[in-house]
Amino acid sequence: MPGLLLGDEIPNFEADTTIGRIKFHDFLGNSWGILFSHPRDFTPVCTTELACAAKISNEFKKRGVKMIALSIDSVADHNSWSKDVMAVSKKADTDLPFPIIADDKRELSVLLGMLDPDEKDKDGMPLTARCVFVIGPDKKLKLSILYPATTGRNFDELLRVIDSLQLTAQKKVATPVDWKPGDKVMVIPSLSDAEAASLFPNGVTTEEVPSGKKYLRYTQI
Repeated sequence: MPGLLLGDEIPNFEADTTIGRIKFHDFLGNSWGILFSHPRDFTPVCTTELACAAKISNEFKKRGVKMIALSIDSVADHNSWSKDVMAVSKKADTDLPFPIIADDKRELSVLLGMLDPDEKDKDGMPLTARCVFVIGPDKKLKLSILYPATTGRNFDELLRVIDSLQLTAQKKVATPVDWKPGDKVMVIPSLSDAEAASLFPNGVTTEEVPSGKKYLRYTQI
């Protein structure tokens, strides 16, 4: 099955969506983007996910990230389902704040490697897995997370990793386990101590380990 690897350019596909027909690269513009797929409209886990995404859409907007979803049903179904989603998000009087791609022929799901062979619909056709793609302004894939159809994703974690991706795209640092914005970051190994000292005016601390190697270097951004 075709799929995308980190660093691959996301295809500039055309698709019908709840805001009309789009070319994906034009939709993204110069922004970061997040594409998340759903097995089917009017299904319980998908509805809770989209409701959460709608509720925190301003968090993505603050980070300059354009949101778009995909499901293997028609635009008409998406428009109807969106009303349920917004009711679950407790914002029944507002529109879904991001578009949903119609992939009723599963063409995009195949192209992007999104199908889950273990989960099938009533006709025996494979459902779309819960894929998350984070795409950089250069249109390249920066993050890929794949959940089975039976497991809902964690949007707090998606915001956390976007914060990490955006920070590490600008600074010569990496983020350690369980990092959150404001925590110390790690100096990347390719920087010499002298380079690190000049780049990070808040100073660099090194954690001692039994090997004696000086690779655990931390700084505050």
